[in-house]
Amino acid sequence: MSKKLGLEGKILDVAYKQFLQKGYRHTTMDDIALDLGMSKKTLYKYYPGKLELLSASFQVLKTKLTAKVEAILDNRHLSFPLKLKSSLTVVATHLAPINPELFEDLREYAPEIWEALTEYINESAYLRFAKLIEQGIAQGLVNPRINVCLIVMLYAAAIQALLDPKFYSQFPESIQKGLKIPASDIYDQAISIIYNGILTEEARNEFINA
Repeated sequence: MSKKLGLEGKILDVAYKQFLQKGYRHTTMDDIALDLGMSKKTLYKYYPGKLELLSASFQVLKTKLTAKVEAILDNRHLSFPLKLKSSLTVVATHLAPINPELFEDLREYAPEIWEALTEYINESAYLRFAKLIEQGIAQGLVNPRINVCLIVMLYAAAIQALLDPKFYSQFPESIQKGLKIPASDIYDQAISIIYNGILTEEARNEFINA
């Protein structure tokens, strides 16, 4: 049984890497079998098709993400700022490799998986994030005048928009070229801008006192 589970894990790992590199549409069962060094017939014994492989791959992703975020939030030895940064970093680390092209493929060719993934992100990752912000307010570390839902939605909207090709295709080419940075940097800088602002400390003090 453990040997079978080990092989299934390897299959999912290889398949997920293929999906990230080529997108869903351009990845084939032949590609995955070749990368695994097994026949396509053997691969079909474990997963009946590409769609099932994709679904199982994202289920593994969601399970890992949930476990890591919950471990951070439940850690009583971490301060609020460290919990905030660590949880956002974990989410970014796991979602950043999913490039816009794969998201576009999911919406067009695997809509049920797309809906399940976005529902998970919205109902799980963002709800946990909202609870964390509420903890920060209770500890006097987050401005209580700022609406918690607005904080969460600003972050969510920024990330989803930056990963949506239809969103940034409306901007001038010079702006689009300027955003040709790694997805991990997009997440990191979006977090920094939202929670630290764009002003230097000196300018921030002047802005607050103006």
